[in-house]
Amino acid sequence: MLQIALPNKGSLSEGAVELVREAGYRCKRSGRELMVRDTENDIEFYFLRPRDIAVYVGNGLLDLGLTGRDLALDGDAQVAELMGLGFGKSAFRYAVPKEKDWLPDTFDGLRVATSYPKLVETDMAQRGQKVGIVKLDGAVEISIQLGVADVIADVVQTGKTLEEAGLKIVGEPVLQSEAIVVARDVDFAQDPDVHIFLDRLRGITVAREYVMIEYDAPEALLEQASALTPGIEAPTVAPLRKPGWVAVKAMAPRAGINAVMDRLLVLGAKGIIVTDIRTCRL
Repeated sequence: MLQIALPNKGSLSEGAVELVREAGYRCKRSGRELMVRDTENDIEFYFLRPRDIAVYVGNGLLDLGLTGRDLALDGDAQVAELMGLGFGKSAFRYAVPKEKDWLPDTFDGLRVATSYPKLVETDMAQRGQKVGIVKLDGAVEISIQLGVADVIADVVQTGKTLEEAGLKIVGEPVLQSEAIVVARDVDFAQDPDVHIFLDRLRGITVAREYVMIEYDAPEALLEQASALTPGIEAPTVAPLRKPGWVAVKAMAPRAGINAVMDRLLVLGAKGIIVTDIRTCRL
């Protein structure tokens, strides 16, 4: 039986539960249970604090965990990332008061407030900067105003909260984060049950990025049309009863699909239809 950790609260929890349910697993809690057993798939799901998940997995107490890349790297647990899940995306950035011209390579001697001390310590060491790290559990953006720190380092999605606090982002992202699947080591992905679980999740994440496009096109324009919709290996092409016409079907990236439809229409395609994909195996 696989034992898998899921985040117990926050946006990571919502995204993880939705993904796992779409992949065909029963993991919905009816209350505040810490464990839900999916007897049909022989899996136990444990709901834990996102920051603790890597600890349980790294110590071999659980087989897999879904958590944030930033949280996995900031802890002391040794875990391996098996795959990214495409949600919970953020960037770990530095921010300073708007009137300051500090950059990460000039932080020497400053105080940095953060909820991710290990990430800051590692990055500052690589830059040769000696800083004082002020560990906070949250709301780090207020620390400068209260005189606790000179700089903050935090995960950023839109940057609006920082701007409202009179701060500006400086330097390139220290880390691009998203929800990930972690295991004790990469070889664990070869376990048959783990492989099936990962394939199911990958089927959902890929399906979210692709759509199925279908259309009719003059056979004489098939090569040009196929260049717009090449599919994964190649588009499916079938003759129509109307001489000189074919039906084309292919998976296509969701991003930019409307522009592809526009170009197909100009080319001479007709009956262009785009549908969502629930899941897939590539």
